[in-house]
Amino acid sequence: MSGKSNLQRVLLALPFLVVPSLSFAADLNGANTAWILTATALVLFMTIPGLSLFYAGLVRSKNVLSVLMQCFTLTCLMSILWFVVGYTIAFGSLEEQGSFIGDFGNVLFADMSVDSMNGDIPAVLFAAFQMTFAVITPALIVGAFAERMKFSSMLLFSSAWLLLVYAPVCHWVWGGGWLAEMGFLDFAGGAVVHITAAVAALVAALVIGNRNGFPTTVMMPNNMTMTVTGAGMLWVGWFGFNAG
Repeated sequence: MSGKSNLQRVLLALPFLVVPSLSFAADLNGANTAWILTATALVLFMTIPGLSLFYAGLVRSKNVLSVLMQCFTLTCLMSILWFVVGYTIAFGSLEEQGSFIGDFGNVLFADMSVDSMNGDIPAVLFAAFQMTFAVITPALIVGAFAERMKFSSMLLFSSAWLLLVYAPVCHWVWGGGWLAEMGFLDFAGGAVVHITAAVAALVAALVIGNRNGFPTTVMMPNNMTMTVTGAGMLWVGWFGFNAG
Protein backbone atom coordinates (compact mmCIF):
# COMPACT_ATOMS: atom_id res chain seq x y z
CA MET A 1 0.00 0.00 0.00
CA SER A 2 2.86 2.35 0.80
CA GLY A 3 4.25 2.11 -2.73
CA LYS A 4 0.83 2.76 -4.27
CA SER A 5 0.31 5.77 -2.00
CA ASN A 6 3.65 7.28 -3.01
CA LEU A 7 2.82 6.79 -6.68
CA GLN A 8 -0.49 8.58 -6.20
CA ARG A 9 1.27 11.53 -4.57
CA VAL A 10 3.71 11.79 -7.47
CA LEU A 11 0.90 11.69 -10.04
CA LEU A 12 -1.03 14.38 -8.16
CA ALA A 13 2.05 16.61 -8.06
CA LEU A 14 2.78 16.38 -11.80
CA PRO A 15 0.25 19.05 -12.91
CA PHE A 16 1.81 21.57 -10.51
CA LEU A 17 5.26 20.88 -11.96
CA VAL A 18 3.98 21.48 -15.48
CA VAL A 19 2.20 24.80 -14.75
CA PRO A 20 5.37 27.00 -14.62
CA SER A 21 6.64 25.44 -17.83
CA LEU A 22 3.32 26.10 -19.58
CA SER A 23 3.44 29.72 -18.43
CA PHE A 24 7.01 30.03 -19.70
CA ALA A 25 6.02 28.53 -23.05
CA ALA A 26 3.10 30.95 -23.39
CA ASP A 27 5.42 33.97 -23.08
CA LEU A 28 8.09 32.56 -25.38
CA ASN A 29 8.29 33.66 -29.02
CA GLY A 30 9.81 30.72 -30.86
CA ALA A 31 10.82 32.69 -33.96
CA ASN A 32 12.58 35.45 -32.01
CA THR A 33 14.29 32.91 -29.80
CA ALA A 34 15.53 30.93 -32.80
CA TRP A 35 16.86 34.07 -34.48
CA ILE A 36 18.69 35.33 -31.38
CA LEU A 37 20.23 31.87 -30.95
CA THR A 38 21.47 32.14 -34.55
CA ALA A 39 22.67 35.73 -34.07
CA THR A 40 24.54 34.73 -30.90
CA ALA A 41 26.44 32.07 -32.83
CA LEU A 42 27.15 34.50 -35.69
CA VAL A 43 28.59 37.20 -33.42
CA LEU A 44 30.75 34.67 -31.58
CA PHE A 45 31.87 33.42 -35.02
CA MET A 46 33.08 36.96 -35.74
CA THR A 47 35.65 36.76 -32.94
CA ILE A 48 36.70 33.13 -33.18
CA PRO A 49 37.77 32.54 -35.86
CA GLY A 50 36.86 35.67 -37.90
CA LEU A 51 38.71 38.47 -36.12
CA SER A 52 41.47 36.08 -35.04
CA LEU A 53 42.30 35.17 -38.65
CA PHE A 54 41.94 38.76 -39.82
CA TYR A 55 44.57 40.02 -37.37
CA ALA A 56 46.79 36.92 -37.61
CA GLY A 57 47.26 37.44 -41.34
CA LEU A 58 48.37 41.05 -40.88
CA VAL A 59 51.15 40.51 -38.34
CA ARG A 60 54.61 39.04 -38.91
CA SER A 61 54.82 35.26 -39.01
CA LYS A 62 56.53 35.01 -35.61
CA ASN A 63 53.49 36.63 -33.94
CA VAL A 64 50.67 34.70 -35.64
CA LEU A 65 50.17 32.22 -32.81
CA SER A 66 50.31 35.01 -30.23
CA VAL A 67 47.52 36.99 -31.90
CA LEU A 68 45.37 33.88 -32.38
CA MET A 69 45.75 32.97 -28.72
CA GLN A 70 45.04 36.54 -27.61
CA CYS A 71 41.65 36.46 -29.33
CA PHE A 72 40.91 32.93 -28.13
CA THR A 73 41.89 33.66 -24.52
CA LEU A 74 39.95 36.93 -24.53
CA THR A 75 36.86 35.00 -25.61
CA CYS A 76 37.23 32.68 -22.61
CA LEU A 77 38.10 35.38 -20.05
CA MET A 78 35.50 37.95 -21.14
CA SER A 79 32.80 35.25 -21.08
CA ILE A 80 33.65 34.42 -17.47
CA LEU A 81 33.80 38.07 -16.40
CA TRP A 82 30.46 38.73 -18.10
CA PHE A 83 28.86 35.83 -16.22
CA VAL A 84 30.38 36.82 -12.86
CA VAL A 85 29.79 40.58 -12.79
CA GLY A 86 29.77 42.21 -16.24
CA TYR A 87 26.14 41.42 -17.02
CA THR A 88 24.81 42.85 -13.77
CA ILE A 89 26.83 46.07 -14.21
CA ALA A 90 25.40 46.49 -17.71
CA PHE A 91 21.83 45.29 -17.21
CA GLY A 92 21.22 45.27 -13.46
CA SER A 93 18.35 47.17 -11.86
CA LEU A 94 18.49 50.97 -11.61
CA GLU A 95 17.09 51.04 -8.08
CA GLU A 96 20.29 51.28 -6.00
CA GLN A 97 23.17 52.67 -8.06
CA GLY A 98 21.14 55.08 -10.16
CA SER A 99 21.56 55.41 -13.91
CA PHE A 100 25.34 55.04 -14.27
CA ILE A 101 25.78 51.34 -13.48
CA GLY A 102 23.38 48.53 -12.70
CA ASP A 103 23.07 47.03 -9.25
CA PHE A 104 24.77 43.78 -8.28
CA GLY A 105 21.67 41.65 -7.86
CA ASN A 106 22.56 39.51 -10.88
CA VAL A 107 26.13 38.61 -9.90
CA LEU A 108 26.65 35.06 -11.17
CA PHE A 109 23.16 35.35 -12.73
CA ALA A 110 21.75 35.10 -9.19
CA ASP A 111 18.27 36.40 -10.07
CA MET A 112 18.00 34.43 -13.30
CA SER A 113 16.23 31.08 -13.64
CA VAL A 114 15.43 28.86 -16.60
CA ASP A 115 11.95 30.45 -16.68
CA SER A 116 13.18 34.07 -16.60
CA MET A 117 12.21 36.09 -19.66
CA ASN A 118 13.58 39.21 -21.30
CA GLY A 119 10.76 40.40 -23.52
CA ASP A 120 9.69 37.30 -25.40
CA ILE A 121 13.03 35.43 -25.33
CA PRO A 122 14.69 33.61 -22.42
CA ALA A 123 16.71 35.95 -20.19
CA VAL A 124 19.70 33.62 -20.28
CA LEU A 125 19.69 33.80 -24.10
CA PHE A 126 19.61 37.60 -23.97
CA ALA A 127 22.58 37.51 -21.58
CA ALA A 128 24.46 35.13 -23.88
CA PHE A 129 23.81 37.34 -26.92
CA GLN A 130 25.07 40.40 -25.07
CA MET A 131 28.07 38.38 -23.91
CA THR A 132 29.22 37.96 -27.51
CA PHE A 133 29.38 41.76 -27.82
CA ALA A 134 31.37 41.92 -24.58
CA VAL A 135 33.75 39.38 -26.12
CA ILE A 136 34.34 40.97 -29.52
CA THR A 137 34.71 44.57 -28.30
CA PRO A 138 37.96 44.05 -26.33
CA ALA A 139 39.16 41.77 -29.14
CA LEU A 140 38.81 44.66 -31.60
CA ILE A 141 41.37 46.61 -29.57
CA VAL A 142 43.97 43.85 -30.00
CA GLY A 143 44.82 45.13 -33.46
CA ALA A 144 45.99 48.46 -32.03
CA PHE A 145 48.77 46.93 -29.92
CA ALA A 146 49.43 43.69 -31.81
CA GLU A 147 53.05 42.52 -31.46
CA ARG A 148 53.79 45.18 -28.83
CA MET A 149 52.08 44.18 -25.56
CA LYS A 150 52.82 41.30 -23.20
CA PHE A 151 50.17 38.60 -23.08
CA SER A 152 49.54 39.04 -19.34
CA SER A 153 49.33 42.82 -19.69
CA MET A 154 46.80 42.42 -22.49
CA LEU A 155 44.59 40.25 -20.29
CA LEU A 156 44.76 42.69 -17.35
CA PHE A 157 44.05 45.69 -19.58
CA SER A 158 41.13 43.99 -21.33
CA SER A 159 39.58 42.81 -18.05
CA ALA A 160 39.77 46.27 -16.48
CA TRP A 161 38.48 47.89 -19.65
CA LEU A 162 35.48 45.56 -19.86
CA LEU A 163 34.39 46.25 -16.28
CA LEU A 164 35.26 49.96 -16.07
CA VAL A 165 34.40 51.15 -19.59
CA TYR A 166 32.37 48.72 -21.69
CA ALA A 167 29.88 47.48 -19.09
CA PRO A 168 29.02 50.97 -17.73
CA VAL A 169 28.63 52.45 -21.23
CA CYS A 170 26.49 49.46 -22.19
CA HIS A 171 24.31 50.22 -19.18
CA TRP A 172 24.02 53.89 -20.12
CA VAL A 173 22.73 53.05 -23.61
CA TRP A 174 21.21 49.55 -23.64
CA GLY A 175 20.53 49.01 -19.94
CA GLY A 176 18.20 51.96 -19.34
CA GLY A 177 20.89 54.33 -18.03
CA TRP A 178 21.17 58.09 -18.30
CA LEU A 179 21.79 58.21 -22.07
CA ALA A 180 18.80 55.96 -22.72
CA GLU A 181 16.67 58.21 -20.51
CA MET A 182 17.69 61.14 -22.75
CA GLY A 183 16.45 59.26 -25.82
CA PHE A 184 19.85 58.07 -27.07
CA LEU A 185 19.51 55.12 -29.48
CA ASP A 186 22.16 52.64 -30.61
CA PHE A 187 20.74 49.86 -32.75
CA ALA A 188 23.95 48.07 -33.76
CA GLY A 189 26.71 49.03 -31.34
CA GLY A 190 27.97 52.19 -33.04
CA ALA A 191 28.54 53.84 -29.66
CA VAL A 192 28.67 50.95 -27.20
CA VAL A 193 31.04 48.83 -29.28
CA HIS A 194 32.78 50.84 -31.96
CA ILE A 195 33.34 54.25 -30.36
CA THR A 196 34.50 52.79 -27.04
CA ALA A 197 36.82 50.31 -28.77
CA ALA A 198 38.16 52.96 -31.16
CA VAL A 199 39.02 55.40 -28.37
CA ALA A 200 40.70 52.65 -26.34
CA ALA A 201 42.64 51.46 -29.39
CA LEU A 202 43.82 54.99 -30.21
CA VAL A 203 44.97 55.65 -26.64
CA ALA A 204 46.71 52.27 -26.42
CA ALA A 205 48.53 52.81 -29.72
CA LEU A 206 49.69 56.28 -28.67
CA VAL A 207 50.89 55.12 -25.26
CA ILE A 208 52.70 51.99 -26.50
CA GLY A 209 54.17 53.59 -29.60
CA ASN A 210 55.48 52.11 -32.86
CA ARG A 211 56.96 48.68 -33.44
CA ASN A 212 60.74 48.47 -33.11
CA GLY A 213 62.21 49.41 -36.48
CA PHE A 214 59.10 51.18 -37.79
CA PRO A 215 59.00 53.01 -40.23
CA THR A 216 62.52 52.35 -41.54
CA THR A 217 62.01 48.56 -41.68
CA VAL A 218 59.37 47.18 -44.03
CA MET A 219 56.97 44.86 -42.14
CA MET A 220 54.83 42.97 -44.61
CA PRO A 221 51.70 41.01 -43.64
CA ASN A 222 52.54 37.32 -43.40
CA ASN A 223 49.40 35.81 -44.96
CA MET A 224 46.78 37.85 -46.76
CA THR A 225 44.74 34.69 -47.40
CA MET A 226 44.08 34.44 -43.66
CA THR A 227 43.15 38.12 -43.54
CA VAL A 228 40.69 37.89 -46.44
CA THR A 229 39.18 34.70 -44.97
CA GLY A 230 38.75 36.44 -41.63
CA ALA A 231 37.21 39.47 -43.34
CA GLY A 232 34.70 37.20 -45.06
CA MET A 233 33.76 35.62 -41.74
CA LEU A 234 33.30 39.06 -40.23
CA TRP A 235 31.07 40.02 -43.15
CA VAL A 236 28.84 36.99 -42.61
CA GLY A 237 28.80 37.45 -38.84
CA TRP A 238 27.71 41.04 -39.23
CA PHE A 239 24.21 39.90 -40.18
CA GLY A 240 23.86 38.60 -36.63
CA PHE A 241 25.67 41.57 -35.12
CA ASN A 242 23.49 44.22 -36.74
CA ALA A 243 20.17 42.39 -37.00
CA GLY A 244 20.19 40.48 -33.71
